[in-house]
Amino acid sequence: MKKIAVVLMALSLVFVSALSLADAATLDSVKAAGTLVIATSPDFPPFESMQGDGSIVGIEIDVMNAVADALGVSLTIEPVNFDSILLGVMSGSYDVGVSGFSVTEERKKNVLFTDAYCLAAQAIVVPEGSAIAAKADLEGKTVSVQSGTTAELFCLENGYTVDAYNTNSDAEMAVLSGSVDAWVIDDLTAAQMVKANNAGGGKQLVILPDAMTTEPYAFAFAFGSEDLCSAVNDVVNGMVADGTIAALFEKWDAPYTTPAAE
Repeated sequence: MKKIAVVLMALSLVFVSALSLADAATLDSVKAAGTLVIATSPDFPPFESMQGDGSIVGIEIDVMNAVADALGVSLTIEPVNFDSILLGVMSGSYDVGVSGFSVTEERKKNVLFTDAYCLAAQAIVVPEGSAIAAKADLEGKTVSVQSGTTAELFCLENGYTVDAYNTNSDAEMAVLSGSVDAWVIDDLTAAQMVKANNAGGGKQLVILPDAMTTEPYAFAFAFGSEDLCSAVNDVVNGMVADGTIAALFEKWDAPYTTPAAE
């Protein structure tokens, strides 16, 4: 069933892509509007998370605030489910997709990406005391993932039994409740969420030393937004080159792996 869902989503992306060129944001349209509209799923710390007052903060939000400043516009943040972000970007509802997007060949068929600004890995999280000690132990087990992510796609393509959830919080709860055997999630977010869970004193979680895969992160735009993507890319590349991105990772207590290490 999950394989069918992925195929249907891919067909939807192709359909929307064919309709979206006229609605794609451009540098001129963003400047005329006076704001850069980003779509994000704010359940992915340290990249983006929602605070108690409803504000959204994180590494990528800091990056996008700097981009908006450089373009001379304000930043508008639209919180949405992860698996609807790219469709919204492609349809012209949002200017940029900002939610820890890994650059994949499949996604590049449907959206434009900036250059990568960091590298991340897919981590495997299990309850403390689990018999699963390495990636090889996942054979025959069920893993939780966030729907629409590369974690879901990788696990499906490699024959794992997958339960997909709208949010990483729900995927985490599945492994805590014993509904699944393990949880697959990007490593930096895994570190943040596992630390927060374990500080609560309840059932403890462990991040395994094995990683599923290493992936580049970037920001997504609709086809037709080439000039806007290029302008944002210039700002982000400058932030990588001058150490600003690395400093933001340090600010959010996250290890930084430069895309040059790819």
